[in-house]
Amino acid sequence: MQTLTPIDSEKVRADQLERQLIERTRELRELSEVGIALSTERDHSVLLTTILSKARELSRSDAGSLYLLDQVDGEKVLRWKLAQNDSIKVGAFEEMVLPITRRSLAGWVALTGDTLVIDDAYALPADAEYSINRSFDEANHYLTRSMLVFPMVTHVGELVGVLQLINRRKTNAPQKLTAATVPSEVVPFDTETVDLMRSLAAQAAVAVENNLLYKSIERLFEGFVTAAVTAIEQRDPTTSGHSFRVADLTVELARVVDRDDEKYGAVHFTSEQVREIRYASLLHDFGKVGVREQVLVKEKKLYPLQLETLRNRFEFAMKVAENDANRRKLEFLLQHGHEAFKEFGARTDEELREQLAKMQKDFAFITKSNEPTVLPEGEFQYLQQLAEEEFGDDRRRLLNPEEVRILSIRKGNLDAVERSEIESHVTHTFNFLQKIPWTKDLSAVADIAYAHHEKLNGRGYPRKLLADAIPIQSRMMTVSDIYDALTANDRPYKRAISTERALDILKMEVGDGLLDAGLVNIFIEAKVFERAGVLRT
Repeated sequence: MQTLTPIDSEKVRADQLERQLIERTRELRELSEVGIALSTERDHSVLLTTILSKARELSRSDAGSLYLLDQVDGEKVLRWKLAQNDSIKVGAFEEMVLPITRRSLAGWVALTGDTLVIDDAYALPADAEYSINRSFDEANHYLTRSMLVFPMVTHVGELVGVLQLINRRKTNAPQKLTAATVPSEVVPFDTETVDLMRSLAAQAAVAVENNLLYKSIERLFEGFVTAAVTAIEQRDPTTSGHSFRVADLTVELARVVDRDDEKYGAVHFTSEQVREIRYASLLHDFGKVGVREQVLVKEKKLYPLQLETLRNRFEFAMKVAENDANRRKLEFLLQHGHEAFKEFGARTDEELREQLAKMQKDFAFITKSNEPTVLPEGEFQYLQQLAEEEFGDDRRRLLNPEEVRILSIRKGNLDAVERSEIESHVTHTFNFLQKIPWTKDLSAVADIAYAHHEKLNGRGYPRKLLADAIPIQSRMMTVSDIYDALTANDRPYKRAISTERALDILKMEVGDGLLDAGLVNIFIEAKVFERAGVLRT
């Protein structure tokens, strides 16, 4: 047997050190890459999967589990979030809640904050407080040998969860292990690996904590948006649910917009952009907080108090007519006697009946004119005639000029001032949303909402934008907004119409140059209203 010279021994030692240095450098580089990947991941489930996958990859572990600290009924527990195994195809994983006790490996680590390095899971020390559950091995013909169980702790010492790695493979071990090959292909977790995993655990803990905080902020903001929309819709119960339905419709349209190969085939919205569209849609009417409530909830042309005043005036005029008839009959009776009075009294009573019947008919006409429908030309002329009619000795008018003006509104129930006030909600919305310090991925919320009443031909409001200046997200919201306004059954000033009729109206507005033809076609062909659950029969 050849004896190595001191020089040869030094060379062998140097080669070993070089290989170790290269290996440690590789591990540190991969650990750094993992840290970067974990810090940028926003999807919680993907983050957890990445943590466990990378931990197994760096440690050459065949299997592993990840537990997160949680609270149930005020008690701290471990929630088993994830399990991975390269050698066994396990069925669909279901989360489980585990009590934190010293009897389980993960529970022991969570309570003590220490790391467990186990060379042989079936040969635990006799005085160990913990034990392994062999049921998995027995059910799947698996063999658990080496284990590394360590806490994920933040820089301030707060426990986030526990990572559990199983069966560290030899460098050239086969891809899949069996109970028979585990003894020869599995090795203990060495000190270097333990240290590496502790470093990864620290990064993972910060990433999970940040991710949970991010999700918490998202839930907080989601709650604020929901509460804000609910508060606005409580001011105007007639549109209850409108903002939520518009959001559902617009989001579904955004998800299928690339079905139009000719115009929008290349358009694809990321999940972040879809979320931005959703928030813009939910908050598109928030500016109604700046509109007077009586205008916001106005159902007829006249406000209830105005109509009641008018009703009282007609009733008073009828009483005046009755009093005048009675006065004239009394005067005639005193002057001409009972015999002559009979004919006069009958004639006066007939005239009174006709006069009262006309007043009742005229008030019924006013009630009809008060509806928010299109006012025919003949009815408009009759209103002008009524405006000239007087009653009583002092020649009072049955209708005052303001009432005539309001009842003469040709279409709808709002006059120019009220309509302008309603339309101002768009600007109020923009001004409000602009004040929110949106994150970069939500930076366009205010601009999207600002253009939801604009029309392609410049006849929209408030800025009268032309097609090229209107964002596609706003165009989609416009289609959804009009569809829901047409089909909503909660608006007392108009009847809800069917989906079929509403789609016909959308097509008509395309023909008039108001709406985007491509988006309306997608809305119809993809049956966005069905996808969003807003189908009206």
